[in-house]
Amino acid sequence: MSLEEIKSRIANAEAAAGRASGAVQLIAVSKVQPNARVEEVLKQGQRCFGENRVQEAEGKWPMFAETYSGLDLHLIGPLQTNKARAAMELFDTIHSLDRPKLAKTLARLAQELGQCPDLFVQVNTGAEEQKAGVLPENADQFVADCQALDLPIKGLMCIPPVDEEPSLHFALLAKIAARNGLEGLSMGMSSDFETAIALGATHVRVGSAIFGERVKPAE
Repeated sequence: MSLEEIKSRIANAEAAAGRASGAVQLIAVSKVQPNARVEEVLKQGQRCFGENRVQEAEGKWPMFAETYSGLDLHLIGPLQTNKARAAMELFDTIHSLDRPKLAKTLARLAQELGQCPDLFVQVNTGAEEQKAGVLPENADQFVADCQALDLPIKGLMCIPPVDEEPSLHFALLAKIAARNGLEGLSMGMSSDFETAIALGATHVRVGSAIFGERVKPAE
């Protein structure tokens, strides 16, 4: 699969869903990918990328920013509060706001720094114990609490359970977002992004279909 093929599939999915061309933003998930692979995709014009870990992103993107302008960096993995400042200084959007302590930390840092990335609240739609995110029944209150802290909540994010039909989770996320007046829906990955687009995704996170299988770091 190539970047152009993924873009074409997104365009076709937008059209099939009766959505405007360009309604969906492709986040190329570059976590644990060698810099050479990432640069190949940069050379093809892609500027929006997703990373899982602040530390890995810090070792990669300041260097690329010297050569490639207009980068749009998204943190899609869990964020520890002790990495919050670094994340806010590096990323344009954070997709993993998932608990009150992190919300309060981001709000305090936003005051200090005078700016804040766009934020997505992560919802644990499958109520999986091992997964981060607020539970669906707590999402409305959490969104309201974050907005009361003047945080720029743009939408919601979810990662469906691997063994369940993703469309059920995408539909649930869209329903929660709609009743909270949120337009952003960060949902859909390499295997299911077309389904996510049909159900209203505004951001899809595609990694292996663009870059190939991830390279595991050496032990």
